[in-house]
This record gives sequence, structure tokens and C-alpha cells, in this order.
Amino acid sequence: MIESSTLQKYSLFGGLLKDQIDQIRPMMELETYGSGDTIMVEGTANDRIRFILDGRVAVIKKGFTLAEIGEGNFFGEMEVLDVMPSVATIKALVNTTVMAISNRGLRKIYKADATIFSLIIMNLARDLSRRLRRMDEHFTVSDLERKPQG
Repeated sequence: MIESSTLQKYSLFGGLLKDQIDQIRPMMELETYGSGDTIMVEGTANDRIRFILDGRVAVIKKGFTLAEIGEGNFFGEMEVLDVMPSVATIKALVNTTVMAISNRGLRKIYKADATIFSLIIMNLARDLSRRLRRMDEHFTVSDLERKPQG
């Protein structure tokens, strides 16, 4: 199992103390994937947030690669939060190791310590907000470049 001090460096665990991470580590699972393995399939059920400890994955929607993400990034949060099918396929580009927290694991964290749960959810919300800002900036700049100013 990965050390709690290592997990502290990831944004999902920002603000958590080592002993708090020690408390919730049993509620997480380490998963490994080989290069080319499919981790999630667009349109299917997913009940896990996964964050990348090592490796790189492709985010694919309708056959098009939208992004490549690596260490410190997470995926699967949308399906956990809104309980809908996966919005994209995730494939390992290289050997990849992730730590996963299932819906069941999140419930256990909530029951064990609401403060820890709140910090994780707040960190998740902050990261999602950062992603939305980047997407907004990307599309706004692209739109401005295409449209004449008037």
C-alpha cells in the first residue's frame, strides 16, 4: 500500500494530516493497468474516483482523444457525483497505477469522519472548478480568435 505521506502531495488529499489519511487508506484500493488497458468505457456504469499515482491515460469520447492526463490527476468523479454512466473511455497509455475510492468507500469515510469526507469533497470541487476555468478559457480564446471583433 502507498504511504500516507505520499498521498498528502495530491490535491484530492490537500489539507489532510498523515493520521487522517492513515484512517481512510483502508477504504481505498490500489489498481494497476498495463499499457493499452481500458479502465473505463464510455456509457457504462462507474462507481469510483481514480487518481493517478504513476502513468498516463487518454480520455476518449466518441473515438476522439480529448486529453492525456498523468500523475496527480483524477478521473471518474463525474459518475460518482451524479450517478450517471461514464462520459468518456479511459485507456492506459503506459503502465499505470491508480488509487481508487468507490462510492461505498466514500460512504465509509463519511461515517468514520465527516471532517475528512468534507475536505475530500471540497478538494474535489476545487479541482473540478479549476478544470472548468481552463475549459472556459480555452473555448473563449478559441471563439475570440474565430470571430471578428465589432
